[in-house]
Parts: sequence; C-alpha cells; structure tokens
Amino acid sequence: MTSSIRVAVLTVPSPHSWIIINSLVERFGPVHVIAEKREERLTLIRRRMKRQGVLTVVGQIGFVLLQKVIQRRARHRIGEIIQDMRLDPQPNPACELYAVGSVNAMACRAALAMIKPDVVLVIGTRIIGRETLSAVNVPVINVHAGWAPRYRGQAGGYWALAEDDPEHAGVTVHLVDQGVDTGAILYQDRFEATPADSFPTYFYMQAGVSRRLAVKAVEDVLAGTVTTVKSDLDSKQYYHPTLWGYLWTAIRRGVW
Repeated sequence: MTSSIRVAVLTVPSPHSWIIINSLVERFGPVHVIAEKREERLTLIRRRMKRQGVLTVVGQIGFVLLQKVIQRRARHRIGEIIQDMRLDPQPNPACELYAVGSVNAMACRAALAMIKPDVVLVIGTRIIGRETLSAVNVPVINVHAGWAPRYRGQAGGYWALAEDDPEHAGVTVHLVDQGVDTGAILYQDRFEATPADSFPTYFYMQAGVSRRLAVKAVEDVLAGTVTTVKSDLDSKQYYHPTLWGYLWTAIRRGVW
C-alpha cells in the first residue's frame, strides 16, 4: 500500500489498541491516531448509576479493585501471550497523534476534517454520536472485543466464557451505526482460553485475533469490496461484572 492512503484510528490508547494499530502500520504505513481522553471516573460512575442502579455499580467498583490484584497475578501470562502471538503493544512513534477530550467533541471532527481519511477504524471509545459519524463520508469500522450481537457492550470475551459459551468467545469487526455494537458484521473469529487465563489476559488474545480482521476490513474498504455477514444469534448488551457475580462465576465455572 502507498503512503497516500489515509487511515484514521479513533481510540483510547492502550496496549490492546496499539497491538491492532501496529498491525495496521505494518500493512499500510503510519496511520493517524485520534486519542480520546479516558472518561473521568466520577462522571462514569454517575452515568452508570442512572443506567444500572447503585447496587450494581457498587459491585462493579468492587470488581475494579479486585481486578488490580488479578492484573498483577496475570503479568507472566500476559508476557507469554505477547511472545507467543508476536504482539506489539507499544505506542508507535511513526503515527501522528491528535489528543481530543471525546470522540464526540468538535476537536475530533476537526481532526477528521484535516486528515481526510479513506477509512476510519474505532477501537474502544465511547459511543460515537451522529454528529461525528456524519463528519466523514467514508466507512467507519469498529473492532469489538466480543461476538456480536450476542455479546455486545463490555468484556464480551469474558461473558461468553462466563455463560459457558466458548464457541462465541471471540471478536467482531463491524460497521458502526448509532447502536452499541449493532452495526453490520464484516468479520468474526474466536480465541482459545486456557486455565491459565483470566479477565486481563482475554483482551490481549482478543487484540491478537483482531489484527488480521482489522487489516482485512480496511483492505476491503480500500478495494471497494466490503461485504457483510448476517447473524441469527440473539442480541444482548453486557456491562462490567460485579464483584460478587465475578467471584460466583469463578467458583461455579472456573472462569476468572
């Protein structure tokens, strides 16, 4: 691919998003990264309380605290996954970064107008509103860490395993619409969890599996050969687990 191709990535920068971005760079050359600021914790908590209720959010906060312990214990396994899958989770200095407060801010739309992308890839941002979506007239593609539409929302890989549904523990690359991971499906693939894996490691495996799908989806857009896949699965949106729900699943099913 030539350097004239302009790929824009909307993301909250993380090791998982850089794994995918670095694969794009390897295929297409440096890409433009519009980096969304992580939402303020208090704002996020208030919004979730309105949507999910106080008790559920208290349980989710408890899970976040436990997750810090799980993350430390998972470091060795994460290192194994990075080595075995040949992942590159480091920020790429060849990519131009544009810092914005939100993907729905005017600054994001201004960055997109300046970049004039041929395709936009989304990795782990807030829900993109109509105004930002209408600011570009090219396909906007999302990399979702779950098997849509059955596991929409957050932590889809974990929830598939927690629901004893490993056949749908995977990732989805889909077109973006106004819903939560409801756009037309382009590609899907599974990941294989082992007894050594836990909540933090699923995301690294999912990022590794997503690389090829994201590259292929961008290639399809550039070639004008985008095709979608129909799914007859049920549709459900998931959120982060609560502390007690997570521990009960770990005891009952051995899924951490």
